[in-house]
Amino acid sequence: MKLRGWLSASLLLVTALLCLAPPAGAASASEISSDALAALEQLYAQEPRTRELGKKAVAVLVFPSIIKGGLLVGGERGDGALIRNGKVEGFYSISALSFGFQAGAQQFSYALFFMNEPALAYLNKSDGWSLGAGPSLVVVDQGYAASVTTTTLTQDVYAVPFGEQGLMAGAGLEGSKISQIQPD
Repeated sequence: MKLRGWLSASLLLVTALLCLAPPAGAASASEISSDALAALEQLYAQEPRTRELGKKAVAVLVFPSIIKGGLLVGGERGDGALIRNGKVEGFYSISALSFGFQAGAQQFSYALFFMNEPALAYLNKSDGWSLGAGPSLVVVDQGYAASVTTTTLTQDVYAVPFGEQGLMAGAGLEGSKISQIQPD
């Protein structure tokens, strides 16, 4: 099959997966809240140094379950909650499309630690916040999380993926968009 055929088949597969997945607003506000708070505690238990990020952050946006899948063309989506001072202040969805050498499916959690008010204000003022645009963003892996101290926290937003399940391999270009939602 030619490359064009593979791309068409991949795009069709991703579109079908995204269409068959439950809508982003399917979960209730109370379900998203409890799942996000539990996921944040899970992160703190798995990576105790991330608690330092939480203590210094003005707010944390937690996506407890993001589903990702793809074959050359990929997509992901999930719902989350913005937590400030231990309380949920708002709800957001994340969606992304990617293109490149990739195959598989996985589920994971994601936490965005907003380290200052201007970064948080940008999330609330923008018409869908795109990762990589706007405030400076650092993706924190396990190695980096182990070295986090109060003196190394110099960026606007820290992104921490965690709780990965499934198998997804590859590399590609990705664009993510975060939008505010109003669940039931």
